[in-house]
Amino acid sequence: MFKNAASSCSTIAVLIMVLLSSCKFRQRVTLLVHHAKIYTVDSSFSIAEAMAIRDGKIIAIGSNDDILKQYEADEEINAAGKTIFPGLIDAHCHFTGFATDMWKCDLTGTGSFTEIIEKVQSYAKTAPMEWIYGRGWDQNDWSIKEYPNKQVLDSLFPTRPVFLKRIDGHAALVNQKALDLAGITASTTLKGGEVEVKDGKLTGILIDNAMDIVDNIIPLLTDSLAQQYYIKAQQLCFAVGLTGVHDCGISEHTVNLVDEAQKAGRLKMKIFALLSDSTHYYDRWIAKGPYITDRLHVGGFKLYADGALGSRGACLTEDYSDKPGWKGFLLNDVSRYREIVQKIAASKLQLCTHAIGDSGNRQMLNLYAAALKGTNDRRWRIEHAQVVNKNDFHYFNDYTIIPSVQPTHATSDMYWAGARLGSDRIHNAYAYQQLLQTNHWMPLGTDFPVEDISPLKTFYAAVVRKDAKGFPATGFQMENALTREQAIRGMTIWAAKAGFEEKQKGSLEVGKAADFIMLDKDLVKCDVGEILSTRVLGTYINGEGVYKK
Repeated sequence: MFKNAASSCSTIAVLIMVLLSSCKFRQRVTLLVHHAKIYTVDSSFSIAEAMAIRDGKIIAIGSNDDILKQYEADEEINAAGKTIFPGLIDAHCHFTGFATDMWKCDLTGTGSFTEIIEKVQSYAKTAPMEWIYGRGWDQNDWSIKEYPNKQVLDSLFPTRPVFLKRIDGHAALVNQKALDLAGITASTTLKGGEVEVKDGKLTGILIDNAMDIVDNIIPLLTDSLAQQYYIKAQQLCFAVGLTGVHDCGISEHTVNLVDEAQKAGRLKMKIFALLSDSTHYYDRWIAKGPYITDRLHVGGFKLYADGALGSRGACLTEDYSDKPGWKGFLLNDVSRYREIVQKIAASKLQLCTHAIGDSGNRQMLNLYAAALKGTNDRRWRIEHAQVVNKNDFHYFNDYTIIPSVQPTHATSDMYWAGARLGSDRIHNAYAYQQLLQTNHWMPLGTDFPVEDISPLKTFYAAVVRKDAKGFPATGFQMENALTREQAIRGMTIWAAKAGFEEKQKGSLEVGKAADFIMLDKDLVKCDVGEILSTRVLGTYINGEGVYKK
C-alpha cells in the first residue's frame, strides 16, 4: 500500500514538474499572431505562420506549432490564413505637405479649365483664408492641352489672391492680385524659373522658382492646426498599409512639429525626413549630424536639379520633341550644386536629388561621382531618375548611387511622355528594371500628393505597368516591369535600406519592429486583376493596431 502511495506521489510530482516546466517554458509576450501566411521579406523571402511580439519587437517567428508551444500572450490574432507583409514604407512622398494641403481646394482629376473654375468658385465661399489656394490640375488631361490663362480668375476674384498649383508642384496659375502682392511683372526674370508672358502680358503661369515667389508669401497654418492635419493624414496612410514614409524636402520648423507630435504620442507614423535646400540649414546640420528617435530620423538633404516633364521644366540634353528650341532648365547654377555636394560629402548626412530630365540626371550623377569617387555605402539617391541617357546608367553602379523611383509616374505620364521625348528617348525613361540591375536594390514610393497615396497602385504600376483603367492592354514598356518580389522589397526592406533603417524595420525578423499589415489577398500569388481591389484589413506599428477594417 505504501509502495503504491509512494508511486502515486512520485507520478504526481512528475506531473507537477512537467506542468511547472511547461508554464515556465511558455514565455509571456504582448501579442501572438498565428495561422497566417507571413511574408517575412528576409534575404530568402521566406514564409512563416506565426510570430511573437514583445515591447513592440518581434522576438520569434516560425511555425504555428513552435510559436504557440513556446509563447502565451496578452492578445492573440488568429489570422485565419490571411496574408501578412511588413508594413509598407513610401520611400518618396510629401507627407507633411500632403497633410497641410488638406485645407486647399482639391483640383485633381479635373477634366477642363471650366471645371476648375467651378470648383474654385465653390471653394471660395468657405475658404479658411483670404487666399484661394488649389492644387492638382493637369492640362495634359484636358481636351485642350494648353496652359490656362488668368483672365477668368481676374474677373471673378479682383481683390482676392488666387494660387492654383499644378499636380506636379512645378507650375502654378495665379491671378493678378497674387502677382501684385508678390511684385511680379512682365519684366521679372530669374534663375531656374519662368514667368510666362504672351504679347507683352502676364498669363498667370509661373514655372518652378517663379512659382515659389508667390507660394512663399502665402500665410502658413498655425502650428496646432498643422499637427491636426498630420494626424488626419496618418490615418489615411494607415488605411492603405503605410507604416513609414520618407518625407522629402521639409523645413526645420516642420521637423520640430513632427517631433513634438510624435513625442506626445499623437503622431505614430514613422518618418524618415530629408531637409529642404535652405542655405542656412547646412552648417548647422552638418555639425550635429542625423537626428534619430524611435519614430523620426532626419537623415540628410534633398535638392532639386530640375522641374517636371509635364510642365516642360525637366532639363533635357536635346530639345523637347513637342517644343523645338526648348530644353528646360536647371533650377540653380552647377557651381551651387557642386558646393552643396562637397559639403555633404564631408559630413555624415545623406544627399538626395530630384532629377527628371536626362541632362538634370547627368549633371547630378557627374557631381555625385566626383564626390563619392567610387563604390561606397553613403546611399546617396537620385529621386525619380525619370529620363536617363543610355550612356549614364553606369554611374549608378560605379558610384553606388541609389535610384529612388515612383512607378505610378510611368503610368500617369505614358499618355504624353512620348510626345515630350520622342520615340528614341522614351525607351530610356521610366526604366525601372534597368535601374534596378545597376545596384540590385531600389526603393519605391508614390510621390503623393503628386500621385495617389495608394501603395497598391505603386505595386500594380511596377509589376503590370498599367494604370487603374487597365491601359495599355499589353502594359507600358514591359521590359522594365518589376517582378512581384522586387516590388514588395522595394516597398519594404529596400525602402528601409534607403534610409539606413534596414536593421530596425522593413522585414519581419527577430529583433525588428513589429510593423506589419494584414491583407485579404496574397499580392504575390493573386490574379493581376485582383491587385487593385485588395483590402488592408489591419495595420500595426510596433505591435500596436493603428487601423482595422
